[in-house]
Amino acid sequence: MTRRARGVVITVQNGSRAAGVPPSADLERWALGALEDGVRGELTVRVVDEAESAEMNARYRGKRGPTNVLSFPAEVPAAAEAAGEVLPFGDLVICAGVVEREAREQGKPLAAHWAHMVVHGALHLQGYDHETVRDATTMEARERTLLARLGFPDPYSIK
Repeated sequence: MTRRARGVVITVQNGSRAAGVPPSADLERWALGALEDGVRGELTVRVVDEAESAEMNARYRGKRGPTNVLSFPAEVPAAAEAAGEVLPFGDLVICAGVVEREAREQGKPLAAHWAHMVVHGALHLQGYDHETVRDATTMEARERTLLARLGFPDPYSIK
């Protein structure tokens, strides 16, 4: 499914057979809710199974096993920017099995954890990270604000 809003085109791909994957409209809404006003371009949200997540995690991060969310910012040549067309913004790859397992283990509502992973990944695409304590504090505060706007509780206070 593809939807355009605010200069952003969001495409959702579901490559997983998991039953708990939220509707595309929810994934799109959560992604849009996490993007700053100046963001333009195409964002792809791909839901994958654990095998695909593990393969991508190994290939792009050098880490074993599946992970909850991977973010791939687009690298757009300057010449393409000048052409004025819809450019790629980035891709989010979310592993349904890992998200479901984490939600269960952490006692979180499944939809809340899905929303958190979409917001978390979208923030990575916008340059946020959590490599230092300061950066993590900034990113987590932004996540809390955005998730509250979307109607979800603080993901870091749910134990």
